[in-house]
Amino acid sequence: MSAEDLYHAELVRLAREGFGGGHLDAPAGVATLDSPLCGDRVTVEVRLAGGRIEAVAHRVLGCVLCQASASLLGRGATGRTVAEVEVARQGLAALLGRGEPIATGPFGGLSVFAPVRTVPSRHACVLLPFDALRAAIAGARE
Repeated sequence: MSAEDLYHAELVRLAREGFGGGHLDAPAGVATLDSPLCGDRVTVEVRLAGGRIEAVAHRVLGCVLCQASASLLGRGATGRTVAEVEVARQGLAALLGRGEPIATGPFGGLSVFAPVRTVPSRHACVLLPFDALRAAIAGARE
């Protein structure tokens, strides 16, 4: 697979968009995760209200794949239940691991990561923002 196949124009656009990038005022939960394999670092801040994600923000020091994933997470997570975000994370893992299609809806854009399936060493880059949100939610619930 060529770099152009893996880092196609839509991924680059999403990474540049950086939807949800920045900080929240008074986050309920914050988590920073690092990928020891590639050096990506993601910090996610979250506020919850009534079992839903009221607001989410992220900061990414990492590759285009990680940045694009965080952007899609930033675009899709607000207003969703924690369970909906977890279903999206599981669907993304299934896409990367087994090639299963992603359901449509707020996270339907995650299918953009289909080419990453053939590069297992990059799966963690794509999942890292979702894992950081999972950890931030856990922190908010403590």
